[in-house]
Amino acid sequence: MVGRAARWLLRLAGWQLEGAKPHLRRFVLVGAPHTSNWDFVFMLAFAAALDVKFSWLGKHALFRPPLGWLMRRLGGIPVVRHQRDNTVSRMAQLFESRESLVLVLSAEGTRAYTPHWRSGFYHIARAAHVPIVMGYLDYARRRGGFGPTLLPSGDVRSDMDEMRDFYADKTARYPDRAGEVRLKEEM
Repeated sequence: MVGRAARWLLRLAGWQLEGAKPHLRRFVLVGAPHTSNWDFVFMLAFAAALDVKFSWLGKHALFRPPLGWLMRRLGGIPVVRHQRDNTVSRMAQLFESRESLVLVLSAEGTRAYTPHWRSGFYHIARAAHVPIVMGYLDYARRRGGFGPTLLPSGDVRSDMDEMRDFYADKTARYPDRAGEVRLKEEM
């Protein structure tokens, strides 16, 4: 019922689903590009339409009252970004402890402009020994869904070349805020 309602709302908004739901129990789902709060709303709608249960990392301030309970209910995991708390290890342990887990991470790590992507999604997938699935919202075509799956090899440049090829034609809601599909490690 929820899936049908989500598909109806997406169609009403002029959006279409693309790509098949991955037949994987555990993976990191990259959400890109990410430049607007609407990205979160569409991510929830696409997940409901495809019956994908997911978790996501968000800044700790989102989890305060009055809406903190809702953010947790929607799969949110709070992160204090200004503290070094070894998030990569924590998330790798979370993958290890669960039979199934889809962890959605924004590649840019923020809605504001950033010159390049943050590397957390890549390091979490490597540490947890899980694949990366390329999720997207393309505002120019009003399409969203799942792209290819990548098992991170440790060759950051080669892996990111594959991701750059996929995301090259995806348009953010605010293109001037979208970060370059490149990790700091490549510079």
